[in-house]
Amino acid sequence: MMERVSDPSDEFSFLPAQSAEAGIPGPLPHGERVRLELADGRTLSALAFGWEDAEPGPAVTFLHGAGLNAHTWDTVVLAAGIPALAIDLPGHGDSSWRDDAAYVARVLAPDVATALERWTDRPQLVVGHSLGGLTAAALAASHPDLVRDLLIVDITPGVDPDGGPSELRAFFAGPTDWASRDELVDRALSFGLGGGSREKVARGVFFNSRVREDGRVEWKHHFAHLASAAAADPEAGREIAARQDALRAVLGASGWEDLAAVTAPITLVQASRGFVTDADADLFRTRLPAAEVIRLNAGHNVKEDAPLDLAALVRGRLGE
Repeated sequence: MMERVSDPSDEFSFLPAQSAEAGIPGPLPHGERVRLELADGRTLSALAFGWEDAEPGPAVTFLHGAGLNAHTWDTVVLAAGIPALAIDLPGHGDSSWRDDAAYVARVLAPDVATALERWTDRPQLVVGHSLGGLTAAALAASHPDLVRDLLIVDITPGVDPDGGPSELRAFFAGPTDWASRDELVDRALSFGLGGGSREKVARGVFFNSRVREDGRVEWKHHFAHLASAAAADPEAGREIAARQDALRAVLGASGWEDLAAVTAPITLVQASRGFVTDADADLFRTRLPAAEVIRLNAGHNVKEDAPLDLAALVRGRLGE
C-alpha cells in the first residue's frame, strides 16, 4: 500500500490547464502524491498517475533533472496516457535533502531502486532527464531486473547535469526565501524565465517552493540553498567549484561504465538546442553502438518544449 500525503485538488489542480495548453484530448488521469520512508529516516516522495495502490502498477517511471521536481513531467504524462510514476529525486520536491549534498547518479540510484521495488509490479521504462538520465543509467546498471527500457533525455556522461544559462544560475544564487510566491514569480519574470508567461511561471513556482511555518516562501530543492550559500561566501564557493570539477571527471568515467553495463535497450534523446552537442551524440553512438539516438527540436527542457514528441517516444517504447 502507498501512503497518500496530499489532497489531489491542490497540486493536481493545474492538470486541466496543462492539458488544454498542449491540446491533449481525453479524460485526465487520477493523481496521488505518495511517499516512503527510507532506511536512514529520509523520505522519498513521488507522484502516481493513473493507478491506485498496486493494481495496476505504473508502466513508466520518470526522473527529473537538477533543480526541478516530479511535476516537470505532467504534460508528458498527460499526453502519454499511461500509468506512470514520477519521482522527486532526493534534495528536490517533497523528498528529503541529503546531509552530504551528494546529488550524483550512483548515490541517488539506490533510493530510486527502493521506490521501484515498493511501488512497481513490473520492469519499468525509465525516462530520465539530465541528472535524472544519469541516475536512470546507474539504476539500470545496478538493478537490471527493475528496468526494461532506458530513455535518456539530453545528457551524456561528462556533460554537466547542473549546467544551464548564466541567468538561471544567477537566479538561484540569489535569496532563498521571499514574502510571498508572487514576489518570487516577479523575480523569475525579471530574469526572463518562463517564456514571459506569468501563468506558467506561477505554476512552476508553486511546484518548486513551499510556505514555511513563519509564512515565508522558500525553494524546495537543496540546489538553490547551496548556490546561495556559495555566493555569500566566495571562498566556500571556490572550494565547492573545485570539488565539483573533480567530481565531474569521476562522473564522466562512472557514467560510461554504467551505460556499458546496461542490458536494457537504450535511447538517447538529443535536444537540438540542448546540452548534448553533435560531438557528444557521436561519442555516445561510438561507445554504445546498439543504442539509438533521436534528435528533437527543443531546448534542454525537452519535456516542456516538446512534450507531445517525448510522449510519443514513451508510447512507442511501450508498444502502445
